[in-house]
Amino acid sequence: MKKVLLAGIFFALSPFCGAQNMIKSNPYSSKERIFIYWGYNRGQFSKTDIHFKGQEYNFTLKSVIAKDRPTPLSTLYINPTQITIPQYNFRIGYFINPKYSISFGFDHMKYVMEQDQTVTINGKIGASDSEYDRTYNNEPIKLSGNFLRFEHTNGLNYLNLELRRMDNILSRENLKIRHIDLNIFTGVGAGILYPKTDVSLLSFEENDQWHLAGYGLDVVGGLNLTFFKHFFIQAEVKGGYINMPDILTTNFPNDRASQHFFFLQENLNIGFVVKF
Repeated sequence: MKKVLLAGIFFALSPFCGAQNMIKSNPYSSKERIFIYWGYNRGQFSKTDIHFKGQEYNFTLKSVIAKDRPTPLSTLYINPTQITIPQYNFRIGYFINPKYSISFGFDHMKYVMEQDQTVTINGKIGASDSEYDRTYNNEPIKLSGNFLRFEHTNGLNYLNLELRRMDNILSRENLKIRHIDLNIFTGVGAGILYPKTDVSLLSFEENDQWHLAGYGLDVVGGLNLTFFKHFFIQAEVKGGYINMPDILTTNFPNDRASQHFFFLQENLNIGFVVKF
């Protein structure tokens, strides 16, 4: 995962260092144009240590495995009243010159801890009448449902700003197909994590409120196929780092969890670009 992200960083930064100067500017990304797109994503996450701290416990779970939760293919993806249920991406941006754009995006990912996995625990649990009450010193523990369920499923919401560069690599003349252009883009971004976390910890009542939990950094790259100068299909790969030191867990006001990990997204979007 780290090697993939390092390669992505190099790929994303290369345009800013002049590595793509031989690629001509996209003729349809002129200054004072805006773009909007909507799409869906799949996601992967690196292993992470999760630290839980509250008035009756203080422990760390090491190398926890998690995955995304894609919605099965159905009419949810095209129903205007339900299209926000699956994992989705929304972005709106503005070209500040013929190649570069600034944009705001909302990446709705879903993060689900793999249930019943065995991990290492270190720390202390002192909850009353719990079978898990004791001190742990790097011992194995099974993450069963009566101990912990941990999900950012509504969701792992990454609100971010990005600087992107777009270059035309094949024009209508090169493709010999009228009204079609192929573009390549790369970018870097940063933002905040605003998840609604679903946590079931021991017998405590959960606190599943939307909450500002941390920050993220990302790099992105992909291909853009534009039709009739205004409509496009865009495939992109996006990776980065998420750090959330302030995750809500139970209804006790000071109870928190914290984690940090790397992520990778594969996104497919549709959108349009117009003169501002």
